Amino acid sequence: MNLGETLLKLRKQKGLSQEEVADKLNVTRQTISKWETNQSMPDFDKIVPICKLYDVSSDELLTGSKKTITSEISSENNLDKTNKRKHALGISLGVLIYFISVVWIMVTIPVMELNPIVSCAGFLIICGVATFIIVYSSMVYKKKEVKHESKEEKLVKNINELLSILFTIIYFIVSFVTMAWHISWIIWIIYALVTQIVKLIFMLKGDNNEE
Repeated sequence: MNLGETLLKLRKQKGLSQEEVADKLNVTRQTISKWETNQSMPDFDKIVPICKLYDVSSDELLTGSKKTITSEISSENNLDKTNKRKHALGISLGVLIYFISVVWIMVTIPVMELNPIVSCAGFLIICGVATFIIVYSSMVYKKKEVKHESKEEKLVKNINELLSILFTIIYFIVSFVTMAWHISWIIWIIYALVTQIVKLIFMLKGDNNEE
């Protein structure tokens, strides 16, 4: 199918007359007629407006492939939603493992009377696994192009900044009052948990709003 036949077919599919198409593209009806009968070719600057008018990609218009702009956008949106869900799952799993690490340190030493060094080593390994999962999911499933921050992203950023200040103050107060510097660093684990939970809440909220 040549370009003229493609243009004629697309116009009929949209139920438009040559006059209506000419008015939308700012050309004459005779120009549309010449395009559809292969007497002339659309100028380069008319290709994009034609694609938008007929809701097709330039590839379909010029080569006759059947991939429309709508299907391309739909495919990208579906992929983005899938990546968001996987990202949310990764963060959720990481947060869960962080909780498990806290339970581990609370149970193994006072209850199971495990050697403190062995208990702390296990605690650090569990935290390392949780951190790896969160960082990996953030790197692999993050959005490829972010031109502008959304309101939710800006809000999360501001909340995290406030939390960092708050936990820093809490850390120093607890450390100086109790002088338990060897234990008070756990506050930063709690900080990491809280920030990831905040991020997860806003991710799930945004995903629900899109659906």
